Amino acid sequence: MLKILLTNDDGIHAPGLNQLYESIKDIAEVTVVAPLQERSTTGHSLSLDNPMRLLEVKKDFYGCSGFPADCTLLGIGHVFFTKNQRPDLVISGINRGANLGQDVYYSGTVAGAREGSFHEIPGIAVSTASTSREFDPKNPQYETAGRFIRKLIEKDFYKILNPLTLININVPNLPLDKIKGHEVTSLGFRRYSEKIGERFDFRNNPYYWIVGHYEGQNLTPGTDTHAIENHHISITPLNLLHDKTDMTSELSRFFQDLN
Repeated sequence: MLKILLTNDDGIHAPGLNQLYESIKDIAEVTVVAPLQERSTTGHSLSLDNPMRLLEVKKDFYGCSGFPADCTLLGIGHVFFTKNQRPDLVISGINRGANLGQDVYYSGTVAGAREGSFHEIPGIAVSTASTSREFDPKNPQYETAGRFIRKLIEKDFYKILNPLTLININVPNLPLDKIKGHEVTSLGFRRYSEKIGERFDFRNNPYYWIVGHYEGQNLTPGTDTHAIENHHISITPLNLLHDKTDMTSELSRFFQDLN
């Protein structure tokens, strides 16, 4: 049976992670190693200067004191290793909010999947994304993304992935019947303000918050930002080495046949 390692950056108790687990637990052997606290926007950090704790929250669910990439590495090198096993696939998500354009460089969600790719284990990052026109943050549609990932697993999607290629999937934050399709995309670009907030502590010493606000995105056809804005699921291959074969054509053929 397919062995899957799940992680995320929203934390071990995050609804998106738990929805993903529920969506696929009956078609694979699923083990979860995820941060004990939220680790959003931490990028590909590793805990090289501090020891990590691993807490078994419940059966097959482990909370890690480190970052998402730590969780993947600990899952591969400890949780699976002690069972003389190795995951066939690493999935990171379902993230609360989009990971589009240059967000993939900040994203802990993407880093969790990327770490698997570094060890030649196929990696998929998945996020529930919003459009600029409609989004109810109190009602995220994680089930839509969970059902899409389940379909990919049932179709053995991971078997077509090239080594060192990560797949970043963004699913519109909509009920399944409002999804208009899916497409293989490239990275778009999102704009954020450069605003830095200055405040003062009780000793009148300054401290700072990065408070830049989202200011829109480029909507070039063929990009992930354009796909999400038009209620399509975006599937973006992120090649980690330039000398590897581009997968756009192969992925397009796979998803053309996906019902």
